[in-house]
Amino acid sequence: QIQLVESGGGLVQAGGSLRLSCAASGRSLGGYSIAWFRQVPGKERELVASVLWNGDGTFYGDFGKGRFTISRDGAGRSVYLQMNSLKPEDTGVYLCAGQVGYSGPNRYTNWGQGAQGAVSS
Repeated sequence: QIQLVESGGGLVQAGGSLRLSCAASGRSLGGYSIAWFRQVPGKERELVASVLWNGDGTFYGDFGKGRFTISRDGAGRSVYLQMNSLKPEDTGVYLCAGQVGYSGPNRYTNWGQGAQGAVSS
């Protein structure tokens, strides 16, 4: 089991940007597909973006297409979520999740504690 740690949350104005990072404590993310989910009180957790374990495929939720970019660093240590043109409705807790290989969008087994992202109008 890997322990995932998020960083980079904060408060920005509408139209601004945030870059979130996800890293595994003490090891690389090699072999793991990584996803970012967003949790908002009173709403179901939603998939923001994901990247396959081999880096060959990415997926974006409709609300993030064209604004968000998920990427892996070359060393395999971190996965990033670059969020641009942020809107107040993007406010939420962003959670990093991982699974060995890829078995499906509902098969993430390792979760971080979350990073708060807040967008003011």
